Amino acid sequence: MPEIEIKDKNNATVGKINLSDDLFGAAVRQGVIHDAVVNYLANQRQGTHATKTKGLVSGGGRKPWKQKHTGRARSGSNRSPLWRGGGIIFGPQPRDYSYKLPRKVRRLALMSAIQEKLASGEVVVIDTLSLEKPKTKDMVSILKNLDLGDKRVLIVLPEKDDTVALSARNIPGVRVVRAMDINVYDVIGSGIMLMTRDAALRLGEIRES
Repeated sequence: MPEIEIKDKNNATVGKINLSDDLFGAAVRQGVIHDAVVNYLANQRQGTHATKTKGLVSGGGRKPWKQKHTGRARSGSNRSPLWRGGGIIFGPQPRDYSYKLPRKVRRLALMSAIQEKLASGEVVVIDTLSLEKPKTKDMVSILKNLDLGDKRVLIVLPEKDDTVALSARNIPGVRVVRAMDINVYDVIGSGIMLMTRDAALRLGEIRES
């Protein structure tokens, strides 16, 4: 069972926590991580791209010239794709790029991503993370005390905390998520995962359920 030290806001060790073998002791599966990231990015696509076909381009209601005896190629519309300003043939149209991965695959990908962070020493567990009022300066001070001042940090909380979120939102490279909302893209996109003790336990409970 993986064991990791618990720090306080001053970077002093205040204890240790045994992490779930099921979540934090899994083997790293790079292929599954890749599949999960591709799925996440595909689901973020709006798919609103569109081009106008011949029927959508304005104009072209009248035949440019008579069919025969002009010496020119016959033409029925000046909005033909063959004409400048005409419609687009087989251009992109609005579509939905989203698709679902099996639940077990998503879970395995998340376990692999977190295990990779643990193996690289990029997971920090803090006993608690709370502020009296939203203040960026206080959050910056906490991160500096933990030697995370110049790093990309993913802060994982057990529940939504607007005070912490507002204090961190203006700090470049810092993102705050709830344990139940964490995904593979967030994990691999961060330099360090900073989790509260309760968030680490909550993460194990959510993913094991």
